Amino acid sequence: MNQLIPILDLMSPISLLEMKTVQLMNRVDTKYLTSKKILPQLLEQLKNGYFVQCIDGNMIAPYKTLYYDTEDVKMYTAHHNRKLHRQKLRVRCYRQSQTTFCEIKNKSNKGKTEKLRVPVPAERFSDCLSLPDVAAFIQKNLWYEMQTLVAQVENSFDRITLVNNAKTERVTIDSNIRFGNQYTGHSYDISDLVIIELKQDGYSPSLLRSTLQDLRVPPKRISKYCLGTALTNPEAKRNRFLPKLRFVNKIIQ
Repeated sequence: MNQLIPILDLMSPISLLEMKTVQLMNRVDTKYLTSKKILPQLLEQLKNGYFVQCIDGNMIAPYKTLYYDTEDVKMYTAHHNRKLHRQKLRVRCYRQSQTTFCEIKNKSNKGKTEKLRVPVPAERFSDCLSLPDVAAFIQKNLWYEMQTLVAQVENSFDRITLVNNAKTERVTIDSNIRFGNQYTGHSYDISDLVIIELKQDGYSPSLLRSTLQDLRVPPKRISKYCLGTALTNPEAKRNRFLPKLRFVNKIIQ
């Protein structure tokens, strides 16, 4: 990712404080899968149309996330079985700032994503569900019983965050993705894969979308949690994800 720094340096920076005006907590997401080799060309074409998030002089931020599910991965299976109304529960650490949140993502049957979250002390990343505030948050907002939840997939990745000049959309570019399953003990490295996500309040013209279209990168629905589970949990149902897994393997090979 360091080879991208000279291009990112040409983009106007946006601070974390300014980013709060572009949170898009109730949004429509469009995802794309590609390889690292396309990033220099992509960023070169986007550099005049987007700000790049900069924290303490750093434009590439490391993240780690831990997903919870039931032992028989009911949240994962709901996604696999194409349930339109579904949830995911995760704890995410923004490692540069050590800011950590427990988050519930609600997907509606109209394709909207709503994210609810509560702050967590960074040192309680791995066991925050035992905190009273977090337990109350989960009991109020999650459809699943607390006692059924177990730690499942953990991932780590590096993220570049862009905001268009009009500040009506955000773009995240994730690479160096690695999975470790706390429940099964299996791990998987897909660090050559890049997941790009376009986040908007609604569908509208986007420089990113048109640029990816020119680069012949089509939209591809994917969930990091589902991808990580399919790659690291041999017992998880995966038949509907097999074409996507083959597509990912083709990219990383």
